[in-house]
Amino acid sequence: MIEVVFGGAVGPEDAVLIEGDAPAPAAAAVARFVVPDHPLHGVGCACCAPRGPASEALARLFLARARGEVAWFARVVVLAGDDGVALVLAALAGDAVTRARFRGVAISSD
Repeated sequence: MIEVVFGGAVGPEDAVLIEGDAPAPAAAAVARFVVPDHPLHGVGCACCAPRGPASEALARLFLARARGEVAWFARVVVLAGDDGVALVLAALAGDAVTRARFRGVAISSD
């Protein structure tokens, strides 16, 4: 499983999941997601959005790695605000495919 960490230093062999359009640090791969302005339901609600933006972004990273389109990585560093972190945590907890590929590790205080 690929580790997912929240915040902290990004190494050159890490992948990065970024909320919005913030500049990307040097990394093996970068994927972005956007927190919806007005979600109809709570973060991670499966009734009308079975795969949220964080799940989709993590899937893009995983597939790029599997296809050899990016350098191999064993860790994803999430750079996001509180709402973005909540989306990623919801994806890790509530999306079966995301949960099978990734595991949440820690929220850094950096």
